[in-house]
Amino acid sequence: MKGKTPKNTSSAVRITESSGNVFADLGLANPEQELLKARLTLQIYHIIQQRGLTQTEAGRTLGIKQPHVSLLMRNRAGSFSVGRLMEFLTALGQDVEITVRPTRKEHGEMSVMIR
Repeated sequence: MKGKTPKNTSSAVRITESSGNVFADLGLANPEQELLKARLTLQIYHIIQQRGLTQTEAGRTLGIKQPHVSLLMRNRAGSFSVGRLMEFLTALGQDVEITVRPTRKEHGEMSVMIR
């Protein structure tokens, strides 16, 4: 993150350029995992919305209670693991593919590709 102060301002406003991962920018633990969970949760949200499912109906499909669906719909997936979110996607009729390959960096990265 790089901090910049814009010119031509009457008061000092500090603008911080994002790293591309808001969870890392906020200094949270495991930012890549949190971003991965957010992207999976967003996909679950879109599918439920596209199908016009109620939270109760979605809960039956996912095997969870309505209050947990409510949390998902508000992007509060903190209590669900990445594996559990992938199970939700398969329950919603989606194929989930995991690819592992060598990296040229010191540490690998996690990402989600949605088609």
